Amino acid sequence: MNRMKRKYSDLIMKLTVMFILSALTLIEAQSARIKDIATIEGVTGVQAIGYGLVTGLNNTGDNQRSTYTVQSVSNMLKRFGLTIPQTDPRIRNVAAVMVTATLPTFSRPGSKIDVQVSSIGDATSLQGGILLMSPVSTANGTIIGMAQGALSVGGFDFQAMGSRVTRNFVTSGRVPNGLILEKEIPGTIIQNQQIKIILRDPDFTTANNIANAVNGLSNLANSAFALDGGTVQVQLPTTITQQQIVQTISQIELLNVVSDPIARVVINERTGTIVVGGNVQLLPAVIAHGGLEIQIQRQVVFAQPAPFTIFNKAWPMAGVATITADEQINPAMPLNTPTPATVQDIANSLNLLKVKPRDLISIFQALKESGSLQGELIIQ
Repeated sequence: MNRMKRKYSDLIMKLTVMFILSALTLIEAQSARIKDIATIEGVTGVQAIGYGLVTGLNNTGDNQRSTYTVQSVSNMLKRFGLTIPQTDPRIRNVAAVMVTATLPTFSRPGSKIDVQVSSIGDATSLQGGILLMSPVSTANGTIIGMAQGALSVGGFDFQAMGSRVTRNFVTSGRVPNGLILEKEIPGTIIQNQQIKIILRDPDFTTANNIANAVNGLSNLANSAFALDGGTVQVQLPTTITQQQIVQTISQIELLNVVSDPIARVVINERTGTIVVGGNVQLLPAVIAHGGLEIQIQRQVVFAQPAPFTIFNKAWPMAGVATITADEQINPAMPLNTPTPATVQDIANSLNLLKVKPRDLISIFQALKESGSLQGELIIQ
């Protein structure tokens, strides 16, 4: 049964890998908007953090050993004129949490932003909880707003009579529109009458293509050049107005450029996932691969008792192990891909090997060592 499950899992994994390889053949080198591959310097947002309490939990909050939770509840109740005993408070419906958020640049007071909430104590679940009013501040300690609201954990965790059913993580969640800003989030996009375009994936060729596209605009002719592989600087006219600045940035973001990503093969050994980039090429090579599978099954055998005897734990028993070995030997297979090779050519060549994804990982590593794989090999 286990062997059948393993073969079924390997089949599903192999089909997934080949589907990814084949799907990539449908994606040719197409142009992309600048706003999809780059951003304007100064509009990346601001990160914020805070500390708060989540209440309304069904006996799944922090226990009394989490002294900071007890202290926080005590301090909160003192604001309402209540005093609780410090000995054995038994607060199980409250959990101490950290509140985090990324604030978009140019957000104004009154803007509502989602916040993430995560437990820092020993709470087992935040399901059904309510985040109490919690101050949220930036890195310099400036409080920019208050967060409060009902949590959405996106999962569940139920336990009864020693059984447990769980889905996803329930010790972290999100409060939609939970943070109401009280202060503006400023941003500076122009310095010395210049703006800078920051590539999300630095590449010299792509940066040069962006500079050429910007120079093609009639109002920005010969105004852009690539500082490096990740930055393109644009000199704005001195007569430009504030309204024209926004229009000019909009024009730049909507320009289409052809990106030139690095040829990469990304391998995740934990899941057996392999993704091959469209620029990857394979030089001619010959591969011979064989797999060896060894199974050891142990059976416990009791000595046969005499007739009409009562079972005794002291009866002698012995263990019998059955060892089976299955070796898969594939003939040497040449890999001949045209030049330049497409992802479909690579997929067809790899399909000829008829190996499992786990074996394909080893083959890719060997191809890289032999120099046949023209691209970067990333193993996660």
